[in-house]
Amino acid sequence: MSAEVQVGSGVVDPGVVVGYEPGRPVERGLRLGVDHVLRSGTVIYLGSRIGDRFQTGHNVVVREQADIGDDVSVWTGSVVDYGVRIGDGAKIHTSCYVAQHSEIGPGAFLAPGVAFANDLYPGDEDSADLMRGPVIGAGAQIGVNVTVLPYVRIGEGTIVGAGSVVTRDLPAGVIAYGNPARPHGEVDARIPIGERAPFDGTVDR
Repeated sequence: MSAEVQVGSGVVDPGVVVGYEPGRPVERGLRLGVDHVLRSGTVIYLGSRIGDRFQTGHNVVVREQADIGDDVSVWTGSVVDYGVRIGDGAKIHTSCYVAQHSEIGPGAFLAPGVAFANDLYPGDEDSADLMRGPVIGAGAQIGVNVTVLPYVRIGEGTIVGAGSVVTRDLPAGVIAYGNPARPHGEVDARIPIGERAPFDGTVDR
């Protein structure tokens, strides 16, 4: 293993690649903290900083120049593209795509199938210099199959409902859903699970 790759003690399955060369120059080596669990098919590129207790599912890709905090998990089939920043305790579920130059705050959660975009003008020669993924606030929860467009900021603690398309910024502490996603209430106004009436088998149509 190259001297520029610093890997703490942890569990690494067969078929994991740590320190993959990206095919373009990177300004730094790879640092991976202790107590990690890397499952088969995981590929981690050179050029990233990853904290302690990092866990992956199978077939996860972490590209170069990522800054990832402690206690982060990225589950099966997800891709963290280059230049991404992820805070402590964030969880990225299965089949997610985190686009280049996105930010995910501490404790945020991405449900299965979440996809970020980062290109305002696809196909435009000058758009590469303008690429920027979304910013997800601390503790925000992004539902199944949500799409978040470039430059969008989602506030701390906000919940985005399944299947939504987030085209504009969302404030902190709201429940938002739809296409385009809009706030429909405050997170603090939810009925606690223990106080909800039990399901009686009927469905409104």
